[in-house]
Amino acid sequence: MLTVSGVVLAGGQSSRLGMDKSFVNVNGQSLIEQIVAKLAKLSDDVIIVTNSPEKYDHLKARLVGDIYPGKGALGGIYSGLRTAANAYSLVVACDMPFLDLNLLRYMILLARGHDVVIPKVRGLPEPLHAIYSKNCLKPIDRLLARGGLKIIDFFSEVRVRYVEESEVDIFDPQHLSFFNVNTPNDWKEMEKLARRGKGN
Repeated sequence: MLTVSGVVLAGGQSSRLGMDKSFVNVNGQSLIEQIVAKLAKLSDDVIIVTNSPEKYDHLKARLVGDIYPGKGALGGIYSGLRTAANAYSLVVACDMPFLDLNLLRYMILLARGHDVVIPKVRGLPEPLHAIYSKNCLKPIDRLLARGGLKIIDFFSEVRVRYVEESEVDIFDPQHLSFFNVNTPNDWKEMEKLARRGKGN
């Protein structure tokens, strides 16, 4: 299997939740701890992109600041790719409690020969649950330089492999991989799902 780095984007304001969502507790462990532990099963180079490294220095991950601060998730992807030890990086958000290791392994298997491997669910791509190669760095740099922040806007310049919904369904028919925690209601739903053993 291709060797990948794991990149967790820990930016964002968490304003709707009222607290830092990466430290939301689920099953006695913070979200960020769970995500780092899952990525460590797939990579020995796990990176957290954050401008508050003091919050995360207890975790077994490399801490990297934004190279272009204030550029949202696209800037975070760029920073992770720039510092990754490997040519390919699996990039996820810090608030995804139900990552499916089998789906992620399948995506890694697809990566060779492509620059982006990205699931598409209900017709929409999931850019914060995707694999990016270092070949994306120059197109992202150009996009950021002209003020663009929409992740998919550089896809026309690279080789993209969409993981269609029918493929996702083999591993994750409920699409819980893409569940994220933005609001107090999301938090309650996450706790309910976790109690039912989802995402283990």
